[in-house]
Amino acid sequence: MNRKDRVTENEQFYINGDFPFVELRRSTNSGRHFKPHMHQRFSIGAINCGEVIYEVAGAKARLGPGGLALINPDTLHCCNPVGSTKRTYLVLYLDPAWCANVQANVWQNRQFIPVDEISLGHDRLYRKFMTLAHDFPAGGATMQDELSSFVRAIFLRACTPETRNPGPLPHIEAIKKELAHNLERSLPLEQLAHNYRSNPYTLLRQFKNATGITPHAFRLNCRISKAKKLLRAGLEPATVALQCGFFDQSHLHRHFKAMTTITPGEYQRNFA
Repeated sequence: MNRKDRVTENEQFYINGDFPFVELRRSTNSGRHFKPHMHQRFSIGAINCGEVIYEVAGAKARLGPGGLALINPDTLHCCNPVGSTKRTYLVLYLDPAWCANVQANVWQNRQFIPVDEISLGHDRLYRKFMTLAHDFPAGGATMQDELSSFVRAIFLRACTPETRNPGPLPHIEAIKKELAHNLERSLPLEQLAHNYRSNPYTLLRQFKNATGITPHAFRLNCRISKAKKLLRAGLEPATVALQCGFFDQSHLHRHFKAMTTITPGEYQRNFA
């Protein structure tokens, strides 16, 4: 087995066509380090072996077997091994609209309600997560109900909608939407500020205060998310790079690996 085969075997991604609102990542015996990044989906992660330093939205915690990591969409975070050790971990990435539908059965909300906790120590839910992650690639008639039940239990323990702080200002939400579209084009901060009749430095400060990330970094993360979709669809990495606004394939390669710990090609081989 060559090195590329070993990397693909140790870094596995799964999407089940019956449940397109979920993606599963399984990383085995990995010592790779993430740079701070975000996901457009709600993430639930667990350590199967080893220990990590887990940072999200300015908070920090140690996480090992038995606990669950909870990461709201569009939230800056990183999760890296302690020292030079390695860890085995799994992550479920869940579509926020699907999560909002699960929450609506409890709170009658229309939009996704973020969790208030960055981690959850609960043996039964940890074991259920591991079972779901093991069974997910094969699917099954009851998988969606089991996922819904599990996620509902997470939200009941980690959300307090009646005490939620007000969300970002309306113009920040509009800016986020603009940053997430037309990713193949350049969108300088000056142009963005002009579009919203703002000073570039004022907009930069307001956006970072509201999201924890700069507009440039937010757009870069959106480009990586789009790149994943195109890679799963089978497009060549060079084509993906251009359609996502990167200068060339090496530019995509560098940022993709920094945020996912694997290369675009390694990610794509999971779906070949």
